[in-house]
Parts: sequence; structure tokens; C-alpha cells
Amino acid sequence: MPVPCRTGCGKNAMLKRPKTGDALCKECFFWAFETEIHFTITKGELFKKGDSVAVAASGGKDSTVLAHVLKTLNERYNYGLNLMLLSIDEGITGYRDDSLETVKQNRDDYEMALKILSYKELYGWTMDEIVAQIGRKNNCTFCGVFRRQALDRGAAMLNVKCIATGHNADDIAETVLMNVLRGDIARLKRCTAISTGSEGTIPRVKPLKYTYEKEIVMYAHYKKLVYFSTECVFAPNAYRGHARALLKDMEKIRPTCIMDIIYSGETMEVKEAVSLPSQRVCIRCNFVSSQEVCKACVLLEGLNKGLPKLGIGKSSKAKRMLEEYNAKQHKSLEEAIKDINEEYEKNNCISKGKVCRSSCKSKQTAQINKTHKTTSETCCNGQSDEKLNTDNDITNSKVKVLLKEYGLSEPAQDDSSNLIAVKIDHSNTEKVGNATNDDDFEVDSHNTDEQIVDEDDTCGGACGKIDSLHISF
Repeated sequence: MPVPCRTGCGKNAMLKRPKTGDALCKECFFWAFETEIHFTITKGELFKKGDSVAVAASGGKDSTVLAHVLKTLNERYNYGLNLMLLSIDEGITGYRDDSLETVKQNRDDYEMALKILSYKELYGWTMDEIVAQIGRKNNCTFCGVFRRQALDRGAAMLNVKCIATGHNADDIAETVLMNVLRGDIARLKRCTAISTGSEGTIPRVKPLKYTYEKEIVMYAHYKKLVYFSTECVFAPNAYRGHARALLKDMEKIRPTCIMDIIYSGETMEVKEAVSLPSQRVCIRCNFVSSQEVCKACVLLEGLNKGLPKLGIGKSSKAKRMLEEYNAKQHKSLEEAIKDINEEYEKNNCISKGKVCRSSCKSKQTAQINKTHKTTSETCCNGQSDEKLNTDNDITNSKVKVLLKEYGLSEPAQDDSSNLIAVKIDHSNTEKVGNATNDDDFEVDSHNTDEQIVDEDDTCGGACGKIDSLHISF
């Protein structure tokens, strides 16, 4: 026997509302569904006339119904809103690439502008690449944090007044349960707010806050709306899934438990002695954060440094991991410098036929100031003093060749102890034919015994010690 519509419109009922248990026809259900959302919008003062509103569109049932209802109410009640779609491409093969086609269909059906931002474009990573690093556990942490910030970035690009998200009553009840189970007092207090966002940031509003998920599915079905219904391939491992399963089991026993949980979250109070983090702006990306550096920046830094678990868990754990990473990097640098120095010390202190001045300085000074010894004193590479004399002659002859080549007069030398230092800056030398700028050279003549030949620093890089300031990566 047919059941008449509860409203008394004279039509037979087509469905029973999960929220109230009323038997309604399709038209009365549509009217009740849309009117309740209109009441939520007006009571919460979510929009102002003339506002530009970005609808967070994923292609799923919630965002599709939200876009359709907002367009309908905007025309029916003359909200005066400029509606547009904002979609985030997480880079999940077999899921997001297909759902974006549905978003494009919604763009055409509802005649709204569409903006698509990708994780790859914003962060340099796709979710497929992130999961390859982090694994199937905790991957939803990355996706959720990055998506929230991506919506803020997109809203700033579109210059909108607020972002309308498709969070329904089931989603909010699940979030309340999750925060209770995790003891997250800060999120527990604000997860039931219909509008979130601190001063100076773009707020997010939830027009579907009191709308049941089952009724959203019914509305999309009877309205024949086009939406994407496949679940994310990474979602089965999410912690939210356990809260959802618990909520569904409770709903079978008591359908009003969803609204009861939301009401409990709204009326829950926190002791004054409990300190809660205040929302601020991240010092790196300038987007909303509860810490000095936002979670998105911490997670991204961990990915880029090969520490994918850096942002998972407490902030103290992340700080400890960063300290260990920096210490390891510093130690690796010191070991590399030590290896290079040891390798150079094994050389014969000869580079391109020149005697090493750094390690043989005392030998050369002694040779200049004293008469030649009959005994054969050797350098660090085993060369005799005669070899040192020969090398000095070669060095001085090369100085003469350079002076002659560049048209400079050779300074007078009183004896063999007068040493010449020539400094040449090849980077500033300008040749025009055979002419050269004389300002690029310095010629000094000294009669001090301590002066060392410094005409060419060939060996300085071959056997001189190096430190971290001389190495660039």
C-alpha cells in the first residue's frame, strides 16, 4: 500500500529521510533539503552579498551537491554571490585524474569558472611519489596537510572572500570522534565550527554541516547529478576509516547519534588552565599555522632531505631528527675534507715541476740564508738541496720571461737573495694586440731574507690543506 507524503501534498512518498524518519515525495524532499541548507547559511551568516566564493570541488558527491545547491539558492534567494570552482590535483593515478574529468563536467553544467592546482606544481611532489617514500601508513597526513594549504593558495590566487567546503554532518561527527580518541583538544574545539579561519586569512565555511551523508547521496541520485564515487586508493589505511566504521555501527542503533556527537562537540568546554595553540602565520610560506613553521613546510622539508617521517608525530621528535640530520651532514663534510687532505699529503709535494712552498718553506729560507751544505738535505719528497737550487733558478727564469712578455723592465737584483713577487690577475687582463693594461700587475722587490718566491701558486692547490670554506657543494 502506498504511503502518502508527510507534507500532505497529495503525492505518494518516495523515500524516508534518514535524518528525521519522514516519508516524503521527491519534490518535498528537494525542498526540505535545500531549505535546511539555506537556513544554515543565513543563521551562520556565511556569505555577504557580492562575495566571491570558491567551492572546493573534488568531483565527489559532497562537492557536486554543494555546487548545485549553492547555485540554486543563489538564484532563488538572490545571494548575489560570484561562485567558482577550485580543485586540487594530488597526483593520485587512477583516482584524481578521473575525478577531475567530473569536475570539468560540473564546470560546464553549472557555468562556473574552474581553477586546478596540483601538488607537483606547488610542492614538487605528487602523492604517488610521496607514498613511494613514506609507504601506505601516514600518507593521508601528507595529503590532508598539503590539500588544506593548497586550497588557501588557490583561494589567494582567485582573490575570493571565502572557501565553501563539502564537509557534511557525518564528516564532522567522525572528526569529533577522532579528536576525542587522539586527545587533540585544540582541534576538538574548532572542528565543529561552521566557519574557521583567523584574522587576515581566508575563512572556510561548511554549508552542509547539518546535512546527513545519506541524504546527500539521495539528493544526487534523484537529481541525476554527475559525480565521481570511487574511493581514494590510499584511503583504506587512513585512521579516519576506523572512526567512520564506529559511527556507522552506532547510526544503525541510533540514527540521531550523528547530530548528538556534533552537539557534544559544540558544547564541550576546555578548562582555563589548558593552554591551546593560537593560529598564526608560518614564517616560511606566510600561510595560516599553529606553529612558527607550519606542518606543510615541515613535511616538505622532510621529503626534500630524505626524511619522510620528519613531520609525523610530535614536534619534539621532528626537532630531534633535524638535529641528527644536521650533525650527520657536518660529520660527512669533515670526513670528506680529512680524506682530501690525507690524499694530498701522500703526493710528492711537486705539481707541474714546482717545489711545494707550503711544506718546504723552512728548507728554502735556510738555503737562502746559509751556505750550501755538503751533506744532502732532502725535502719532504726526498729532493736534495741542489734540486731546490735548480728549481729556484727555473722559477726566477720564468719570472723574467713573464716580465719580458708583458713589456716590463726587470728590477735590479743585488744578489741571489733578492726575490721577486709578481701578482697577475688574469680575469682583468685586457689585451689589444701586444698591449696590456699595466695596472693588472704588481712588481715588488725586497731585500728581506724572509720573503718567499710567490710568482706562481701552482703547488698551493695541490698539497696545501683545505677546509670547509674552500669546498662548495
